[in-house]
Amino acid sequence: MRPPRIARVSSSPNLSLPRTFQAELALASDAARRAGRLQMERYGQLERIEHKGEHDVVTEVDHLSEELILSAIREAFPDDSSLSEEAGGYRLERRADGADTPKGRQASGSPLPPPVTDRVWIVDPLDGTVNYANAIPLFCVSIGLAVDGRPAVGVVYDPARDELFTAVAGEGARLDGQPIGHRPKEKLSDCVVSLALPYRGWARRAQRIRRRIRVSRSLGSASLSLAYVANGRFDAFVQVRGLSNWDIAAAGLIAAEGGAAVTDETGGPWFDLARKSRGVGTIAAPPLHHAPLLELLNAAA
Repeated sequence: MRPPRIARVSSSPNLSLPRTFQAELALASDAARRAGRLQMERYGQLERIEHKGEHDVVTEVDHLSEELILSAIREAFPDDSSLSEEAGGYRLERRADGADTPKGRQASGSPLPPPVTDRVWIVDPLDGTVNYANAIPLFCVSIGLAVDGRPAVGVVYDPARDELFTAVAGEGARLDGQPIGHRPKEKLSDCVVSLALPYRGWARRAQRIRRRIRVSRSLGSASLSLAYVANGRFDAFVQVRGLSNWDIAAAGLIAAEGGAAVTDETGGPWFDLARKSRGVGTIAAPPLHHAPLLELLNAAA
């Protein structure tokens, strides 16, 4: 496995924004903030909650936020594709004749077909919907852009705290425009880890990890938890299964650009547009602690 690249993060507060993908970053940041404002305007006063699955819900605000974001992308970059949680698959937002064309929809849990274009926006309009529906202020907007199958831009916005995490590939991570980086703790036993493992078949491994770290936490928003690795609020993020590309596309890039080693649960590449929904696992941790966590996770139960 190729060793992870560690982002070089400057402490200077006056660095200009990177030139690469500035328009895309600005678009995603603005759309995320506007979706977040919409969410806070309706926070604690939901009109309708739908059930997507036994433990999953979707609110009217999910749909409104998604339409706001996708409309902004469609207007600014009409030839790009999008992959969004509520839309359920790839869409080319506008054909040459001006018509909107849904393409590549998937059944839940099935592999996705190839994207429609080489530029794909990956959107989770409201990550942490259960928290939001219960007025727990731990949720976020996640917008990522993949170019030729690789994450290029990532934005995670926490509207409850008005915090904007951003990253551009190769240019480091930022929080509210200021460079951030993960300064690892020397000992794994001092680490606070976002840990989410299935109970069936994984209980002993979860217990093993908990014995080796200070404490584990689960916020109920994977994107926000993964973004927190970029500046060390979480020392590591470990989740097996249950994730989709819209959960990790933006936050995984932010964590990696903050200096974390990011892989899937086997130590392989963390991002693949072809992965099925809810079939993704992710480990993000400083290189010092990534290998021990990976070993603990994959040791025999």
